[in-house]
Amino acid sequence: MISKTKKAKKFSIADSPIIFSLVSILLGLAVGAIALLMAGQDPITAYTAMIDGIIGKPKFIAWTIIRSTPLILTGLSIAFAFKTGLFNIGAEGQFIIGSLAATLVGAGIELPMFIHVPLTLLVAALAAGLWGGVAGWLKSKFGINEVIAMIMLNWIAFYFSNYMIRTSWLAKANSESSVNIHDSASISINWLTDLVGPATKVNWGIVISIILVLVIAFILFKTTLGFELRGVGYNKFGAEYGGINVNKSILQSMAIAGMLAGIAGAIQVMGVSQNITILAAQEGYGFDGIAVALIANNNPIGVIFSGLLFGAFKYGGTKMQMVGAPSEVINIVIGSIVYFIALSNVLRMLYVKIRDKKKNKGGNI
Repeated sequence: MISKTKKAKKFSIADSPIIFSLVSILLGLAVGAIALLMAGQDPITAYTAMIDGIIGKPKFIAWTIIRSTPLILTGLSIAFAFKTGLFNIGAEGQFIIGSLAATLVGAGIELPMFIHVPLTLLVAALAAGLWGGVAGWLKSKFGINEVIAMIMLNWIAFYFSNYMIRTSWLAKANSESSVNIHDSASISINWLTDLVGPATKVNWGIVISIILVLVIAFILFKTTLGFELRGVGYNKFGAEYGGINVNKSILQSMAIAGMLAGIAGAIQVMGVSQNITILAAQEGYGFDGIAVALIANNNPIGVIFSGLLFGAFKYGGTKMQMVGAPSEVINIVIGSIVYFIALSNVLRMLYVKIRDKKKNKGGNI
């Protein structure tokens, strides 16, 4: 009896999503290596150039973190919505609205920095939260699928931002960009920027992102609100039977998810670009966040690591061009990783099957 109990409690790889995420990453890199071989390039040389481009210099590390920061927050936004049973494909539009709101407040008024910075972040979060809340309201009130509503809202945000830059006081003469925000609304770390290189936009965004990750993890797993939201995500009808207001939870979930994506847009403006530009196409921060959330298995803490990994691939991948390898290979790698993550249940089933066969051969039934 004791031995059986011990066996039951024994750790199994099949029960660890982290293992399968790591396997998916390795398989994605393998697919990328095959693509490089087909292009006549040495995968080891190309991957070495990529790694050197990520950690070879302090400037490269800084840029990797800078590129990762908005992805951590959009990934967190999508992971949060997934945990509550919703698909926040609208993080792209919420990111744009957050960027626009941050520019309006950052450039429109002058205040002491200790007021201006939090006010800019707050307004951006509220604006994007309302934007996300529209989709939540449409779903809870009229049953409109959130994916359809958010795709439409993404395009509305896209064209509205371009319209504001062209026609409002934000327009900069003879330029495709808006006026810059005031220094009092900036979250740049000037002394660190001088240390790693003047072209590097080091800022407090990564610190803000990690704090928000911890806050969201606490809300999800340690509060009544989080319990209700996760309950709706697991079983909407069961949650309703248990007395949870499902419609209210949907609205709350989409508003919080929108706020997170909006803060990502605000951080990009306040810490990196200092303004917004007329967009020819959607930048993809929200869509990349879907991959970040999937790699993290929708775990808020895991989003930090998957966001850094994604940012490292995005930034370091461009360095492969220095050895003649096409940087597009990194998109193949990322796409393959997401594909294998999506197939993780199949991989898990195959692993369990092989494990059981080995046990049966050994006579342990």
